[in-house]
Amino acid sequence: MASKEELEAAAISLFLGIGLEETVAKNATKNPKFMKTLEEVVHEAGAASGCPKAKGNLLYTVASKYPANALCHRPMLLGYIMCEHMKSNAQLDGAFEYLRKVGTMEVDKKLLEESAGVGVVESAGVGVVITPDQIKAAVAEEVEANRERLVTERYHVNMNMLLGGVTRKLKWADGAAVRAALETAVEALLGPKTEADLAPPEPKKKVKAEKPPPPPKEDKAAETAEPAAPAVPDDPYAFLPKPDANNGVHTTVNFSDGRVMRIANTPEALAAHLSRMGGKVVTRFPPEPNGYLHIGHAKAMFVDFGMAKQYDGVCYLRYDDTNPEAEKLEYIQHIEEIAKWMGWEPWKVTYSSDYFQQLYDFAVQLIKTGHAYVCHQTKDEIEASREKREPSPWRDRPMEESLRLFDDMRRGLVEEGKATLRMKMDHKNDNFNMFDLIAYRIKFVEHPHAGDKWCIYPSYDYTHCLVDSLEDITHSLCTLEFETRRASYYWLLEVLGLYKPVVWEYSRLNITHNVMSKRKLNRLVMGGFVSGWDDPRLLTLAGMRRRGVPSTAINAFCRDIGITRNENIIQLPRLEHFIRSELDATSPRALAVLRPLKVVLTNMPADHFQEVEAQTFPGREHSEGVKVPLTRVLYIEATDFRLKDEKDYYGLAPGKSVMLRYAYPITCTGHTVDPATGAVTELAATYDPDHYTAGKKPPKGVLNWVAQPQPGVEPPSFEARLYDTLFKSEDPGSLDAWLDDLNPQSLVVLQGCVATPDLAAKAKVGARFQLERLGYFAVDTQSAAGALVFNRTVSLKESKPVSLKK
Repeated sequence: MASKEELEAAAISLFLGIGLEETVAKNATKNPKFMKTLEEVVHEAGAASGCPKAKGNLLYTVASKYPANALCHRPMLLGYIMCEHMKSNAQLDGAFEYLRKVGTMEVDKKLLEESAGVGVVESAGVGVVITPDQIKAAVAEEVEANRERLVTERYHVNMNMLLGGVTRKLKWADGAAVRAALETAVEALLGPKTEADLAPPEPKKKVKAEKPPPPPKEDKAAETAEPAAPAVPDDPYAFLPKPDANNGVHTTVNFSDGRVMRIANTPEALAAHLSRMGGKVVTRFPPEPNGYLHIGHAKAMFVDFGMAKQYDGVCYLRYDDTNPEAEKLEYIQHIEEIAKWMGWEPWKVTYSSDYFQQLYDFAVQLIKTGHAYVCHQTKDEIEASREKREPSPWRDRPMEESLRLFDDMRRGLVEEGKATLRMKMDHKNDNFNMFDLIAYRIKFVEHPHAGDKWCIYPSYDYTHCLVDSLEDITHSLCTLEFETRRASYYWLLEVLGLYKPVVWEYSRLNITHNVMSKRKLNRLVMGGFVSGWDDPRLLTLAGMRRRGVPSTAINAFCRDIGITRNENIIQLPRLEHFIRSELDATSPRALAVLRPLKVVLTNMPADHFQEVEAQTFPGREHSEGVKVPLTRVLYIEATDFRLKDEKDYYGLAPGKSVMLRYAYPITCTGHTVDPATGAVTELAATYDPDHYTAGKKPPKGVLNWVAQPQPGVEPPSFEARLYDTLFKSEDPGSLDAWLDDLNPQSLVVLQGCVATPDLAAKAKVGARFQLERLGYFAVDTQSAAGALVFNRTVSLKESKPVSLKK
């Protein structure tokens, strides 16, 4: 067998023989797939012994651009080239467009050979002769149109621009002839080139734009204006083909015996599909109902529902319920409810089990056509034979025998685990997903949706593509781990003669300091490491909703990261950015204190009561005033007091003044210390009631605070739950001992926090607030009147990752 170097040397020699430049010939061998295609084209064209350079360049174009769904017509097209009926790339482009639409159907040579624009089919201009007089007239017209510029710039004018103007008028004209005629016409106008014409043109001087005046300084109110929405692409799905263009080759299946199956929709199959669905985009979101959805499913919903919405199409919510042992009604109800919370409305809600009878009928058809057989190998035996590339002992059993046994399986006459129905694919294939996959297995389990009618259940690999076809899905979009299943997906649709959707895979969503696999999430929940599927530390959608994350922020994040195939881990702060942006725009401000330190205003009468006005959205037009009580006893954050003042510290210290938010300046005059612990337990301070009337400059520091609502009456209290990342490492899923990476500080619970009466009254389950200086909070589902619970959704600013904290 020849070595790789010998094969490449032989290919280069072949390519040089058809007139390719040496660099082009060598580059063609760098891609083995393209090298093989170009070799096939040269031999098909009968040019192995060489041909003129012009023809060789056209053969190269055929190898590069010929539509794969019309390969059966390639020899005919090569005949046109070798007989010189096609002489330009423009002609080839027209032919490619026509053949792409025809696919494997019979070619109408008249349509192929018509000039461009005749009827509804763009053709190749085969046999169209452009005379020298036509070229001369078109060149003269173009030169006259650019006369002024030519006279001014002379030979420094970009001739390719003029050349393009002529070839747009004469699509099928010979390029070399057009260029020669253009050069002659330009020389007739300008005369021979002078020394100035031969000199390189002087670079154009860049005109410096005037600097715009500096923007006016923003005032405090402007700093809290509505946040600008981040720029997003207009159409993140634009790269995907439209439904009426779904007749290209979806995949090429290479068999171990050398056969090649190039799979595409026939024009009839595509036309029938377009007629049934009116040319609409049809997608599906197909979760398996065996657990709660997480943010990765949010990305899938954005891709599936979002594409349908973008193009005014429809999207199914389809439960992939082929495994009755793992599925629960609880999960089914959760999925439909959480999809609506995410803002998506399915066109129809379906179940794979709705199609069990049709799937069974297809299986019978496969057996009858020799594409399936009943097998008695165990799971371990199948895996062993896969490794050895050995066939099942029952692979070639008679069709009648497999039909009888499959019927016995359906009627419950065969024990569970004693037989499966396998697809007869290619047991020696390099792609293990072509290794005679299981189509049906026996399970004596009642199905949560289909009931007890069936005791044989189809596999995912068998069901997924068939239901996609039955539901006329135009775009079957899934994550990259399913890419190797493309071959089996399309093989099954091809052998059954069914309509084929476009399949496209995108990268899974992985976020730092989190795990996404259902298996690991299930371990966390069932092992008691978290409180449940809706634990706010998890990136399950139920957990994120409970934590206070708006669904709109999740969708904005999914749109921002896009639907590319790049595998990477998204940094958690990127998600938090979108959460903050949404909460900043929608969460009313309120005053609360998480770690209360008592302050007594000694110059305020004991029975003093007044109300100051806070704002729900300070500095914004839609802000509303909120009355906040101010009395002699109030509370500030314990972390806002230090015994010793320091530079760049804006909190309270002995003898120092700070501003109470929305109220007055206070000055610390004393403090009380617990003799047992040394902790400061109470502060004495004075306030300045004349601050505003005297026009004094306010102190720099501004504190959040909560006062007694009435003298001697303590303010409403609540429990605050502060969340950090669940795992210390950025990629815990890659660790063998991933549970050892759990962050012991992922949840801190604070008791005895205090709130204003207005905040306590508005604290209904699910309500969101920005507690000024503290972060964004949401009322937890466990909250009740008199026992309020707030979850911190996210801090006001990005915090240091736990892996960097000391």
